[in-house]
Amino acid sequence: MIDLSGKRALVTGGSRGIGAAIVEALAQNGADVAFTYQNSNEKAAAVARSVESRGRRAVAIQADSADPQAIARAVEAAVAALGGLDILVNSAAIGHSGNIADLELDEYQTLMDVNVRAPVLFAKAVIPHLSDGGRIVTIGSALGERVPFPGLTPYAMSKAALTSFTRGLSRELGPSGITVNLVQPGATDTDANPADGGAADFQRSLTSLGRFGEPKEIANAVVFLASSAASVITGATLTADGGAIA
Repeated sequence: MIDLSGKRALVTGGSRGIGAAIVEALAQNGADVAFTYQNSNEKAAAVARSVESRGRRAVAIQADSADPQAIARAVEAAVAALGGLDILVNSAAIGHSGNIADLELDEYQTLMDVNVRAPVLFAKAVIPHLSDGGRIVTIGSALGERVPFPGLTPYAMSKAALTSFTRGLSRELGPSGITVNLVQPGATDTDANPADGGAADFQRSLTSLGRFGEPKEIANAVVFLASSAASVITGATLTADGGAIA
């Protein structure tokens, strides 16, 4: 078990799916966790109760990741509730399917606001609160490296941008002893992309392991990167996709 005792984390999009698994894994390993959510009040409350059942502090903060002011308020609330921050996990994201020729500008802008601008703004707001040993981990996607079929271009673009964000920010924060890394899941069994969905068999066929990932497996990668065990790893991409882009 990795020891995150005394660490204070903020996870964006932490009420369901991969984000919720990250919140619970951080708490299981000793961290107090604040997390944002947008609409899932009941799910957010359930995640908070699970964290508290482990004897850790939980703070559920309603915030729209497309709203810069909401982002700033969420970071302020997390810092006030936990007394500071040591770890930021950028997990909140939205999906998109469709071809460029059919793209609606407002839809595209919202996609980029949530998937690209929000991680930048959360990091900007959190950085003043981080010290030596601080961690920023962002959840990207294996689609940022490989687009296996049409209809994924805008989403893949948004996730590919996170690679440069991670590498560049690692250069900025390295002298302060803060690491910045990216986790790229592949097909993962969530409500948004269930392992029994219509395209699930095709997605499995792309992998070396022949299966979907589980949210807790992605969370385990995040916990490792958030820990002292990964102290020399920064500017790196950890792909957890079952071999889909191998």
